[in-house]
Amino acid sequence: MPSWNPAQYLKFADERTRAARDLLAQVPLKDPALVYDLGCGPGNSTELLVEAYPAARIVGMDSSPDMLAQARKALPQVTFEQGDLAAWQPSAQADLLYSNATFQWVPDHVGVLQRLLSRMKPGAVLAVQMPDNRREPSHVAMEQASEGRPYAAKLAGKARGDIPTPAQYYAALKPACEKLDIFHIIYNFPLAGAAAVVEWVKGTGLRPFVEALTAEEQADYLSRYQRLIAMHYPEQEDGKVLLRFPRIFMVAQK
Repeated sequence: MPSWNPAQYLKFADERTRAARDLLAQVPLKDPALVYDLGCGPGNSTELLVEAYPAARIVGMDSSPDMLAQARKALPQVTFEQGDLAAWQPSAQADLLYSNATFQWVPDHVGVLQRLLSRMKPGAVLAVQMPDNRREPSHVAMEQASEGRPYAAKLAGKARGDIPTPAQYYAALKPACEKLDIFHIIYNFPLAGAAAVVEWVKGTGLRPFVEALTAEEQADYLSRYQRLIAMHYPEQEDGKVLLRFPRIFMVAQK
């Protein structure tokens, strides 16, 4: 897995935290005692949990040491742990497993979600949000930008795979819980031109592509990618471009 850069990720902290707020708003718990933030990143989602549940014990978990260092700096009162979600086990007493934009990076994440749900106590909640933008121009262009270039072979297989459909998630998760709510929200973020879209995805989906290239190759690739982005995201009257960003939300209660 490529490295994570907290500073790059947090360039759009307000926009990235929007979905975290919307996910939290759907959690049907008032006073959970033990809350886990799975894939807590630099702590922006964890901060929402701290504000929402001041009496709870909140634990942030992430695989990136750099992200955890930023989270600990931002929220020194919170416990943060490093771990791999593919094998991680929650406490049997957890009331809420909350995850903002993480499971799309976890191999066989449907199986992982099934395992987590199976070990949760009655009434506990698993709340997950993931980008569902693999077929958006911002991500299709990641593969197109290297077509015909000498470094194209380096980028083969770097794109993130499609996530399952709502029906597939429902079939996999509903047998393990009493209630399962699945829905989409499509955001349209006004950003300062095509260059800003490039900066956005450099913090997430574009990382595996850029990190596989030399500095010279990166410059060529990013230039080609930005030209494609400018074609697909035209400027509005105020000079902004609208980044269309679909996300899928799932809230399961045992």
